[in-house]
Amino acid sequence: MVETVTSTTNNAVKSSTKDSSKAADVSARKKALLLGRMLGLASEDDYRASNASISERAAFRAQKQASQYQENLETIYKIAISHTPSDVTGVDLDPDWAHQFFQLAEQIHNRKMQELWGRILANEITSPGHFSLRTLSTLKQLTHKEAQILEKALGMSVLVNNETRLKLIIGFKHARGLGQFFKKATATSIGLSQFGLPYSNILTLVEAGILHRSELETGLLSSKTPINFSLSDLKLKLTPKSGQLFFSYYRFTPTGDELAQLIHFNTDKSYIKAMKALFSHDFKID
Repeated sequence: MVETVTSTTNNAVKSSTKDSSKAADVSARKKALLLGRMLGLASEDDYRASNASISERAAFRAQKQASQYQENLETIYKIAISHTPSDVTGVDLDPDWAHQFFQLAEQIHNRKMQELWGRILANEITSPGHFSLRTLSTLKQLTHKEAQILEKALGMSVLVNNETRLKLIIGFKHARGLGQFFKKATATSIGLSQFGLPYSNILTLVEAGILHRSELETGLLSSKTPINFSLSDLKLKLTPKSGQLFFSYYRFTPTGDELAQLIHFNTDKSYIKAMKALFSHDFKID
């Protein structure tokens, strides 16, 4: 059985090597067979999988995995060095933090995600305490696709007044009646899906521990007090035209706020344009 699998796997490897430009056209079966390389079922150099015992195949797989983990760590380390300034005093990393960091980082294979891990290490050497072990665990589970969703969400997120926690504003409501007991009435929503952030992506960030699950609301906004929005390199000042308005939003978790320090993002100008047009009837916008 092993001999048949290894032979087929080796043929699949050779076929893939012959024409890597057609990798997207490889059949599902060949894709599955190629995974045999990770299991030590494909012959390489002096190693012949069909002649090896199961313990020898296990040892070969462990050695390949260890080499890959070492390569991942060295790549992340080189990235960290490139981001570490020579004119700033460094600090010794907390031993427990460093141990957990390298244990998690060795399993990061995606090049773009390795860039994030490299920047974390560089940041901790120059300014420790910004990234908790909980955040590292979350980041390890984060796929490249999820990181792209986070980047999209950050491009539409704001800091309100002097707050340090990001908010993803999704609209505002007009409270009819007195105080907080009559907050049901008209809701005005931005519609994030039209800017590439459908509700399914919101749920993805919630499940990843980056956004809080519940939609939140501010208290009633004072018509005499402007609200300042900071969006990356853009600032807006919104003054409510009545005292019956309040924002609805999603809030980033502490982990989300830590990850936000790593993700390079640009403010979504189309989102800002739509928000200003939508809010202009009930807010004075400067």
